[in-house]
Amino acid sequence: MMSNKIVVLGSLNVDTILQVDHFPSPGETLSLKNKQTAGGGKGANQAIAAARSKAETSFIGKIGQDENGQFMLKQLVDSGVSTDFVSQALDTGTGQAFVMLEKSGENRILIYGGANAELNEKDIEKAMSKINEADFLVAQLETPVETTLKAFELAKKAGALTILNPAPAIKNLSVELLKLTDIITPNETEAEILTGIPVIDNDSMARAAQKLHDLGIKIVIITLGERGVYFDTENDSGIVPAYKVNAVDTTAAGDTFLGAFSSEIHPALDNLVDAIRYGNKASSLAVQKMGAQPSIPARDEIIR
Repeated sequence: MMSNKIVVLGSLNVDTILQVDHFPSPGETLSLKNKQTAGGGKGANQAIAAARSKAETSFIGKIGQDENGQFMLKQLVDSGVSTDFVSQALDTGTGQAFVMLEKSGENRILIYGGANAELNEKDIEKAMSKINEADFLVAQLETPVETTLKAFELAKKAGALTILNPAPAIKNLSVELLKLTDIITPNETEAEILTGIPVIDNDSMARAAQKLHDLGIKIVIITLGERGVYFDTENDSGIVPAYKVNAVDTTAAGDTFLGAFSSEIHPALDNLVDAIRYGNKASSLAVQKMGAQPSIPARDEIIR
Protein backbone atom coordinates (compact mmCIF):
# COMPACT_ATOMS: atom_id res chain seq x y z
CA MET A 1 0.00 0.00 0.00
CA MET A 2 1.34 3.44 -0.94
CA SER A 3 1.23 5.73 2.08
CA ASN A 4 -0.03 9.30 1.76
CA LYS A 5 2.47 12.13 2.08
CA ILE A 6 0.90 14.61 4.48
CA VAL A 7 2.08 18.02 5.64
CA VAL A 8 0.30 19.32 8.72
CA LEU A 9 0.49 23.04 9.45
CA GLY A 10 -0.67 23.86 12.94
CA SER A 11 -0.47 24.24 16.66
CA LEU A 12 1.71 22.62 19.32
CA ASN A 13 0.33 22.84 22.87
CA VAL A 14 1.15 21.20 26.14
CA ASP A 15 -2.16 20.17 27.71
CA THR A 16 -2.80 20.33 31.44
CA ILE A 17 -5.80 18.07 32.14
CA LEU A 18 -7.88 18.83 35.22
CA GLN A 19 -10.34 16.08 36.15
CA VAL A 20 -13.49 17.10 38.04
CA ASP A 21 -16.79 15.44 38.95
CA HIS A 22 -18.69 18.32 37.34
CA PHE A 23 -17.87 21.74 35.88
CA PRO A 24 -17.90 24.41 38.62
CA SER A 25 -20.73 26.94 38.73
CA PRO A 26 -19.81 30.65 39.03
CA GLY A 27 -18.25 31.21 42.47
CA GLU A 28 -17.95 27.49 43.21
CA THR A 29 -14.62 25.98 44.37
CA LEU A 30 -14.00 22.33 43.49
CA SER A 31 -11.34 19.78 44.37
CA LEU A 32 -9.58 18.15 41.43
CA LYS A 33 -9.86 14.37 41.13
CA ASN A 34 -6.60 14.29 39.18
CA LYS A 35 -4.19 16.51 37.23
CA GLN A 36 -1.91 15.41 34.41
CA THR A 37 0.13 16.80 31.52
CA ALA A 38 0.11 15.52 27.93
CA GLY A 39 1.03 16.68 24.44
CA GLY A 40 -1.73 18.44 22.51
CA GLY A 41 -2.61 21.17 20.03
CA LYS A 42 -4.95 20.40 17.15
CA GLY A 43 -2.13 20.42 14.61
CA ALA A 44 0.16 18.14 16.61
CA ASN A 45 -2.71 15.76 17.44
CA GLN A 46 -3.69 15.48 13.76
CA ALA A 47 -0.08 14.92 12.65
CA ILE A 48 0.47 12.21 15.26
CA ALA A 49 -2.81 10.52 14.29
CA ALA A 50 -1.73 10.53 10.62
CA ALA A 51 1.76 9.24 11.40
CA ARG A 52 0.47 6.48 13.68
CA SER A 53 -1.75 5.44 10.77
CA LYS A 54 1.40 5.06 8.65
CA ALA A 55 1.16 8.26 6.58
CA GLU A 56 4.49 9.92 5.76
CA THR A 57 3.89 13.00 7.90
CA SER A 58 5.75 16.32 8.23
CA PHE A 59 4.92 19.23 10.52
CA ILE A 60 5.15 23.01 10.11
CA GLY A 61 4.82 24.79 13.45
CA LYS A 62 6.48 26.88 16.15
CA ILE A 63 7.54 26.22 19.73
CA GLY A 64 9.15 28.35 22.44
CA GLN A 65 12.69 27.98 23.72
CA ASP A 66 11.47 26.10 26.77
CA GLU A 67 11.02 22.62 28.21
CA ASN A 68 7.47 22.44 26.87
CA GLY A 69 8.84 22.99 23.36
CA GLN A 70 11.35 20.16 23.71
CA PHE A 71 8.60 17.95 25.15
CA MET A 72 6.39 18.64 22.11
CA LEU A 73 9.23 17.94 19.65
CA LYS A 74 9.76 14.59 21.35
CA GLN A 75 6.05 13.73 21.08
CA LEU A 76 6.18 14.32 17.31
CA VAL A 77 9.47 12.51 16.72
CA ASP A 78 8.43 9.50 18.85
CA SER A 79 5.33 9.10 16.66
CA GLY A 80 7.35 9.31 13.43
CA VAL A 81 6.49 12.90 12.44
CA SER A 82 9.25 14.85 10.65
CA THR A 83 10.05 18.05 12.58
CA ASP A 84 12.47 19.65 10.08
CA PHE A 85 10.14 22.65 9.77
CA VAL A 86 9.27 23.20 13.42
CA SER A 87 11.00 26.49 14.33
CA GLN A 88 11.55 28.31 17.62
CA ALA A 89 10.06 31.65 18.69
CA LEU A 90 12.60 33.84 20.45
CA ASP A 91 10.56 35.55 23.17
CA THR A 92 7.33 33.55 23.43
CA GLY A 93 6.60 30.31 25.27
CA THR A 94 5.24 27.12 23.72
CA GLY A 95 1.45 27.05 23.43
CA GLN A 96 -0.59 25.58 26.27
CA ALA A 97 -4.11 24.30 26.80
CA PHE A 98 -5.95 23.83 30.08
CA VAL A 99 -8.56 21.08 29.75
CA MET A 100 -11.27 20.73 32.38
CA LEU A 101 -12.63 17.20 32.08
CA GLU A 102 -15.93 16.12 33.60
CA LYS A 103 -16.72 12.57 34.78
CA SER A 104 -19.08 12.19 31.78
CA GLY A 105 -16.15 12.66 29.36
CA GLU A 106 -17.23 16.19 28.33
CA ASN A 107 -14.56 18.88 28.33
CA ARG A 108 -14.04 22.66 28.46
CA ILE A 109 -10.76 24.04 27.12
CA LEU A 110 -8.80 27.30 27.56
CA ILE A 111 -5.96 27.97 25.08
CA TYR A 112 -2.81 30.06 25.44
CA GLY A 113 -1.56 30.50 21.85
CA GLY A 114 2.05 31.37 22.68
CA ALA A 115 4.51 30.57 19.87
CA ASN A 116 1.69 29.23 17.66
CA ALA A 117 0.62 32.83 17.02
CA GLU A 118 4.06 33.66 15.60
CA LEU A 119 4.04 31.09 12.78
CA ASN A 120 4.51 33.19 9.65
CA GLU A 121 4.77 33.16 5.85
CA LYS A 122 8.58 32.82 5.95
CA ASP A 123 8.13 29.56 7.88
CA ILE A 124 5.89 28.32 5.08
CA GLU A 125 8.35 29.31 2.35
CA LYS A 126 11.12 27.40 4.13
CA ALA A 127 8.97 24.26 3.98
CA MET A 128 8.25 24.59 0.26
CA SER A 129 10.24 21.45 -0.64
CA LYS A 130 7.94 19.37 1.62
CA ILE A 131 4.75 21.04 0.34
CA ASN A 132 5.86 20.25 -3.24
CA GLU A 133 6.01 16.54 -2.39
CA ALA A 134 2.74 16.39 -0.44
CA ASP A 135 -0.50 14.62 -1.39
CA PHE A 136 -2.40 16.59 1.29
CA LEU A 137 -1.81 19.76 3.30
CA VAL A 138 -3.84 19.81 6.52
CA ALA A 139 -4.45 22.93 8.65
CA GLN A 140 -6.66 24.21 11.50
CA LEU A 141 -7.26 27.69 12.95
CA GLU A 142 -4.98 27.71 16.02
CA THR A 143 -2.24 29.45 13.97
CA PRO A 144 -2.57 32.74 12.00
CA VAL A 145 -5.06 32.58 9.10
CA GLU A 146 -2.78 34.58 6.75
CA THR A 147 -0.05 31.95 7.28
CA THR A 148 -2.48 29.16 6.38
CA LEU A 149 -3.63 31.11 3.34
CA LYS A 150 -0.02 31.31 2.09
CA ALA A 151 0.43 27.56 2.65
CA PHE A 152 -2.81 26.71 0.80
CA GLU A 153 -1.79 28.93 -2.14
CA LEU A 154 1.54 27.12 -2.43
CA ALA A 155 -0.10 23.70 -1.96
CA LYS A 156 -2.58 24.33 -4.78
CA LYS A 157 0.27 25.44 -7.09
CA ALA A 158 2.13 22.24 -6.19
CA GLY A 159 -0.92 20.07 -6.93
CA ALA A 160 -1.56 19.01 -3.32
CA LEU A 161 -5.10 18.72 -1.95
CA THR A 162 -5.97 20.96 1.01
CA ILE A 163 -7.89 19.89 4.12
CA LEU A 164 -9.13 22.60 6.49
CA ASN A 165 -10.35 21.81 9.98
CA PRO A 166 -12.04 25.17 10.79
CA ALA A 167 -11.46 24.93 14.53
CA PRO A 168 -11.71 26.86 16.70
CA ALA A 169 -14.36 28.42 14.45
CA ILE A 170 -13.97 31.99 13.22
CA LYS A 171 -16.96 34.03 12.10
CA ASN A 172 -16.40 35.62 8.67
CA LEU A 173 -13.43 33.34 7.97
CA SER A 174 -11.40 34.45 4.93
CA VAL A 175 -13.39 33.54 1.79
CA GLU A 176 -10.04 33.44 -0.01
CA LEU A 177 -8.93 30.60 2.29
CA LEU A 178 -12.21 28.72 1.87
CA LYS A 179 -11.91 28.96 -1.94
CA LEU A 180 -8.51 27.24 -1.72
CA THR A 181 -9.95 24.39 0.40
CA ASP A 182 -10.69 20.97 -1.15
CA ILE A 183 -12.02 19.21 1.95
CA ILE A 184 -13.49 20.97 5.01
CA THR A 185 -14.22 19.21 8.31
CA PRO A 186 -16.25 21.35 10.75
CA ASN A 187 -18.34 19.98 13.60
CA GLU A 188 -22.00 21.10 13.86
CA THR A 189 -21.19 24.30 15.80
CA GLU A 190 -18.36 25.26 13.45
CA ALA A 191 -20.54 24.56 10.39
CA GLU A 192 -23.17 26.96 11.77
CA ILE A 193 -20.58 29.68 12.50
CA LEU A 194 -19.15 29.34 8.97
CA THR A 195 -22.46 29.30 7.09
CA GLY A 196 -24.98 30.99 9.41
CA ILE A 197 -27.21 27.89 9.10
CA PRO A 198 -28.02 26.08 12.40
CA VAL A 199 -27.10 22.44 11.77
CA ILE A 200 -29.88 20.45 13.40
CA ASP A 201 -31.01 17.80 10.87
CA ASN A 202 -30.19 16.32 7.46
CA ASP A 203 -31.87 19.17 5.59
CA SER A 204 -29.89 21.89 7.39
CA MET A 205 -26.66 19.90 6.98
CA ALA A 206 -27.29 19.69 3.23
CA ARG A 207 -27.97 23.44 3.04
CA ALA A 208 -24.82 24.27 5.03
CA ALA A 209 -22.81 21.93 2.80
CA GLN A 210 -24.19 23.55 -0.35
CA LYS A 211 -23.13 26.97 0.91
CA LEU A 212 -19.59 25.63 1.29
CA HIS A 213 -19.70 23.88 -2.11
CA ASP A 214 -20.65 27.21 -3.67
CA LEU A 215 -17.19 28.49 -2.64
CA GLY A 216 -15.56 25.65 -4.56
CA ILE A 217 -15.04 23.19 -1.67
CA LYS A 218 -15.27 19.67 -3.17
CA ILE A 219 -16.00 17.65 -0.05
CA VAL A 220 -17.83 18.78 3.10
CA ILE A 221 -17.49 16.57 6.16
CA ILE A 222 -19.45 17.55 9.30
CA THR A 223 -18.51 15.59 12.41
CA LEU A 224 -21.51 14.82 14.62
CA GLY A 225 -19.89 13.35 17.74
CA GLU A 226 -21.51 10.11 18.84
CA ARG A 227 -23.88 10.16 15.82
CA GLY A 228 -21.00 9.81 13.36
CA VAL A 229 -20.02 11.87 10.32
CA TYR A 230 -22.08 13.56 7.61
CA PHE A 231 -20.45 13.86 4.19
CA ASP A 232 -21.55 15.76 1.11
CA THR A 233 -19.94 15.72 -2.34
CA GLU A 234 -21.10 16.72 -5.79
CA ASN A 235 -22.55 13.23 -6.37
CA ASP A 236 -23.33 11.76 -2.97
CA SER A 237 -24.16 12.49 0.67
CA GLY A 238 -25.01 10.57 3.81
CA ILE A 239 -24.09 9.77 7.41
CA VAL A 240 -21.42 7.24 8.32
CA PRO A 241 -22.42 6.10 11.84
CA ALA A 242 -20.01 6.28 14.78
CA TYR A 243 -18.88 3.17 16.65
CA LYS A 244 -20.71 2.84 19.98
CA VAL A 245 -18.22 2.98 22.85
CA ASN A 246 -17.97 4.20 26.44
CA ALA A 247 -16.21 7.60 26.15
CA VAL A 248 -13.99 8.69 29.04
CA ASP A 249 -12.23 11.67 27.37
CA THR A 250 -13.35 13.27 24.11
CA THR A 251 -10.46 15.80 24.00
CA ALA A 252 -8.75 14.62 20.78
CA ALA A 253 -11.66 12.78 19.16
CA GLY A 254 -12.02 15.15 16.19
CA ASP A 255 -8.25 15.46 15.68
CA THR A 256 -7.81 11.69 15.75
CA PHE A 257 -10.60 11.33 13.18
CA LEU A 258 -9.02 13.87 10.86
CA GLY A 259 -5.45 12.57 11.09
CA ALA A 260 -6.57 8.99 10.53
CA PHE A 261 -8.93 10.03 7.70
CA SER A 262 -6.17 12.00 5.94
CA SER A 263 -3.87 8.98 6.09
CA GLU A 264 -6.52 6.77 4.46
CA ILE A 265 -8.25 8.96 1.82
CA HIS A 266 -6.81 8.41 -1.67
CA PRO A 267 -5.54 11.50 -3.51
CA ALA A 268 -8.12 10.56 -6.19
CA LEU A 269 -10.82 10.92 -3.43
CA ASP A 270 -12.42 7.66 -4.60
CA ASN A 271 -12.67 5.93 -1.19
CA LEU A 272 -14.37 8.65 0.86
CA VAL A 273 -16.80 6.50 2.87
CA ASP A 274 -14.12 3.89 3.68
CA ALA A 275 -11.73 6.65 4.82
CA ILE A 276 -14.46 8.19 7.03
CA ARG A 277 -15.23 4.79 8.52
CA TYR A 278 -11.53 4.29 9.29
CA GLY A 279 -11.41 7.75 10.92
CA ASN A 280 -14.50 6.91 12.99
CA LYS A 281 -12.88 3.70 14.23
CA ALA A 282 -9.70 5.59 15.21
CA SER A 283 -11.75 8.21 17.04
CA SER A 284 -13.79 5.56 18.89
CA LEU A 285 -10.57 4.05 20.24
CA ALA A 286 -9.13 7.45 21.26
CA VAL A 287 -12.12 8.49 23.40
CA GLN A 288 -11.79 5.36 25.54
CA LYS A 289 -8.45 6.59 26.96
CA MET A 290 -7.31 9.70 28.85
CA GLY A 291 -5.30 12.53 27.29
CA ALA A 292 -5.04 13.85 23.74
CA GLN A 293 -1.90 12.36 22.21
CA PRO A 294 -1.51 9.34 24.54
CA SER A 295 -4.95 8.13 23.41
CA ILE A 296 -4.37 8.27 19.62
CA PRO A 297 -4.30 4.70 18.25
CA ALA A 298 -1.85 3.11 15.79
CA ARG A 299 -2.97 1.61 12.46
CA ASP A 300 -2.66 -1.97 13.76
CA GLU A 301 -5.17 -1.23 16.55
CA ILE A 302 -7.61 0.44 14.15
CA ILE A 303 -7.74 -2.34 11.53
CA ARG A 304 -7.95 -5.13 14.09
